[in-house]
Amino acid sequence: MIDFEKQSVFKLAPCRPEDIASQVSPILIQGEQIVSSFKTVRDFVVFTNKRVIAVNVQGMTGRKKDFTSLPYSRVQAFSIETAGTFDMDAELDLWFSGLGQVRLEFKGHADVRLLGQMIATFIL
Repeated sequence: MIDFEKQSVFKLAPCRPEDIASQVSPILIQGEQIVSSFKTVRDFVVFTNKRVIAVNVQGMTGRKKDFTSLPYSRVQAFSIETAGTFDMDAELDLWFSGLGQVRLEFKGHADVRLLGQMIATFIL
């Protein structure tokens, strides 16, 4: 499991869902669809209509992957911080029952307001 105790786990940039779909589709359940996806150099995060899937690519070859499933049904609260003039990064904080806080950091051109609306739609 990814260590979410760190101050920042990811510095994510938007990516096309079709670029990572083949790696995530084997763990999706019936009716689950990728809504949005973000990537670092190796790791990535997928937002589906059911959960957030954080993928930690491990090892030199990248063949070993850790898939952490964070269901929206366990979200107790969330917070978004948009990019500013001098601080170009945006943040999404999610508080999960039984896990605690998960922070995802995004490069400035990621629209976390849309993520906030999407998450609110799924949990409210």
